[in-house]
Amino acid sequence: MTQSLPVSMIVDVDVNLTPAQAQFANLSTCLVLGTSAVIDVVTRMREYQGLSAVGVDFGTNSEEYDAAKRWFGQSPQPDNILIGRWAKAAAAGQLIGGAVSAANQLISAWTGIVAGSAKFTIDSGAATNLAGLDFHLCANLNAVAQVITTALAGAATVTWNPTYQRFEAKSATTGAASTVAFVAATGAGVDISLMLAMRQTSAGAYLAPGIAAETALDCATLFQNRFSSQFYGLVIPAAVDADHVAVGTFVEGATPKHYYGVTTQDVNTLVAANTTDIAYVLANSGLKRTAVQYSSKSASAIMSYLARILTTNWAAANSTITLMFKQEPGVDAEELSLSQMAALEAKNCNVFAKFNNNTSIILNGVSASGDFTDSVIGCDWFQQQIQTVAWNALYTAPKIPQTDAGAHTLATAVEAACLDARNNGLIAPGQWNAQGVGQIKQGDYLDKGYYVYLPPISSQPQPDRAARKAPPITVLAKLGGAIHSADITVNVNP
Repeated sequence: MTQSLPVSMIVDVDVNLTPAQAQFANLSTCLVLGTSAVIDVVTRMREYQGLSAVGVDFGTNSEEYDAAKRWFGQSPQPDNILIGRWAKAAAAGQLIGGAVSAANQLISAWTGIVAGSAKFTIDSGAATNLAGLDFHLCANLNAVAQVITTALAGAATVTWNPTYQRFEAKSATTGAASTVAFVAATGAGVDISLMLAMRQTSAGAYLAPGIAAETALDCATLFQNRFSSQFYGLVIPAAVDADHVAVGTFVEGATPKHYYGVTTQDVNTLVAANTTDIAYVLANSGLKRTAVQYSSKSASAIMSYLARILTTNWAAANSTITLMFKQEPGVDAEELSLSQMAALEAKNCNVFAKFNNNTSIILNGVSASGDFTDSVIGCDWFQQQIQTVAWNALYTAPKIPQTDAGAHTLATAVEAACLDARNNGLIAPGQWNAQGVGQIKQGDYLDKGYYVYLPPISSQPQPDRAARKAPPITVLAKLGGAIHSADITVNVNP
């Protein structure tokens, strides 16, 4: 056997994969917190890709379905919706079984059992040994669940969930003391606990203890703590005015950022002198991360409003929109007098309204503070874009030196984010009308729509240098805005 020297002795090559860059949160997502007891209080949230799936789980008469109908009815159509559980009333304890095997989903596996048994423990009380469970007349798994429910004599109900292919047990009581323990064998008869996939050892089985009733704010706080990076828009259809004030105030200061939507059907909103309606109250609170829409016919009209703006493709050229003049498919347009419209405008309340030229449009596309919704959400995207590109510049480099050249690397990344904002139309050339910085003075024209200022490294205080901070980067950006009205004068000379 001959020997030869390895090439690596002279030329040694290693290939390293560049770390995957960070992605920012998806601003096209919306979370609806509903009160239906479909989702247990452990899972709390499900994602749906279309309206029909929401109808299967919640029914077509539910608040969740009504909200999803407005959401998916918009054009362009959103990709998905998140639905969460708000325990507005005390929740019952549940045992969620694991996925039942294909063999045990066959009704023939059950009809041969005439003396089935299982041990259930409800509300931490004494165990109940079910015996003599007779399934020979069962036509399907719903009937199997009913046999067990009958044997539990009102202490709990068992249902078959065909969507998730599992059995679920729910206590008849509610609140923190309401529980259903894992099912066990009784030691007699034909044990069905394994067939139910409700044993502690059953893959995927879990307990969802009951809880006391939550306020809307409690629920919003819980979702912020558990799922904050998974949603941006937030709507709570069953919330009352006091809830909207509490949640809107919470959303205003939450991190990461969210945008809250409120529909009001209070006719007092149309009265200029009224100061108790939710639009007036939120407007006086100055909340810029909450939008209110008046609708006399639809309790979920704000879902269509949010769907139109949250489907913005920020990566595409000239993709930013204003909500003014847009449509709300499936929402009945309001017939308003000029005085009623003036009342809504004074309260920064949006509406889908009819005009006398046979068109209907959204008016006025604003937050409760009066800030335009597209500007607020656009600035949230801009903030995330700058944060993400700066992070990735630091994350993917072996080291960015604490020099003018190194700091310029960060400034270049920030400028790239500004260019993205100019390309999608969020910012545009214009006159800078605030205090200037660097070479830009108040009144100067930003011909690129933005200006990135980086002070020299020599100006950095020693404590900042010792802490390895970059010099502070300042961005001036001019919003592109939008034209919402026009005055046209026509002079005619005979």
